[in-house]
Amino acid sequence: MANKITITSENVEFLRKVEELSGEIITLCDQCGTCSAGCPMVGEMDITPSQMVRNVQLGITDVLDTKAMWLCASCFTCTVRCPRGLDLSKIAEALRQIKLRKAVDYIDINKLPEEDLKELPQIALISGFRKFTG
Repeated sequence: MANKITITSENVEFLRKVEELSGEIITLCDQCGTCSAGCPMVGEMDITPSQMVRNVQLGITDVLDTKAMWLCASCFTCTVRCPRGLDLSKIAEALRQIKLRKAVDYIDINKLPEEDLKELPQIALISGFRKFTG
């Protein structure tokens, strides 16, 4: 049984935002799978490059929670082989930018115990804050 997908204005807005940031016309992709077949990182990804593009085409924002966009090596193998001339590395970069712009904090600085603040090396604290806070 196939899943039913309802296209909403939020889905279209997400697609348009990715197209704007990447400069690519994502709806040109016809899902041939050539990008996934040539990708050297596909074995490490949780979804294939073609699945990543399909999720964007459908406006499924769950793609922002996948590893695929972070694992793209920008080697341009997909771009060279794509019959439509799409640059998936630009699409992956656009997805990374959208995710980073959400500024999600994984550490609340104010909730750290005072004892830890006194004992931990300051450089380690600063590095952690830069990595885990938006």
